[in-house]
Amino acid sequence: MLDTASASWEDVSAAISKGLIAVLPVGAVEQHGAHLPLLTDTVLASGVARRIAEGCDGLLLPAIAYGDAWTAEDWAGTLSLSPDTIRATITDIGRGLQRMGVKGLITVNGHFGNREPINLAARALSEAGFPVLHLDYPRLEALAAELMESEPAGPGFYHADEVETSMMLALAPETVRMERAAPEYPEFPELFGAEPMKLSAFNRSGVFGDPRPATAQKGEELIGGIAAESLRLIGLWTKKHGI
Repeated sequence: MLDTASASWEDVSAAISKGLIAVLPVGAVEQHGAHLPLLTDTVLASGVARRIAEGCDGLLLPAIAYGDAWTAEDWAGTLSLSPDTIRATITDIGRGLQRMGVKGLITVNGHFGNREPINLAARALSEAGFPVLHLDYPRLEALAAELMESEPAGPGFYHADEVETSMMLALAPETVRMERAAPEYPEFPELFGAEPMKLSAFNRSGVFGDPRPATAQKGEELIGGIAAESLRLIGLWTKKHGI
């Protein structure tokens, strides 16, 4: 695995000649309650991407730290990019990688709002002959159901809860303030998901669920399970494309 953030151009050139695939974490700058930092999604995506890059001997790229966090803009500190900006950024990065001879790109997404623009970028790059695999923490829902003590705020909805807090305790414990952790289970409006809606319309703290039972051990098991399933999918993908 080569971490390009600390590599020279010669290091990258040598890695490309060996056939290393690029791994790109995509996160967000978004509120995560009073106990987690604004950069939570980026920290988590970067940590998972590193495990994946280590497992597949990949070319780890610096993270895209900003994402589409429009739904959380009413909380201080949240900074959002438009979907078009995210799509264009990832498309440009992919084109640059293709030009320098990289055989494919794996995106590791840590924020729900990024899914659509990443998929659109992947489509454009794939049509240009550059394979892209988009990973959204595969198996997370099954792992959470197995490992977590608290109930999620909604099906597949993990935000500043036991899941994300556990993962942060495993990756960046110095940034977690458990003394501030408090639960909130908001009532989701019937039209949630059917029309654009900011989360502040029905949530006060920015927490969705109960972060208090979180532990680093649970976080490590979540990350390990996500990485293992990601590597399985990468194996299928590389075989399909002959990479």
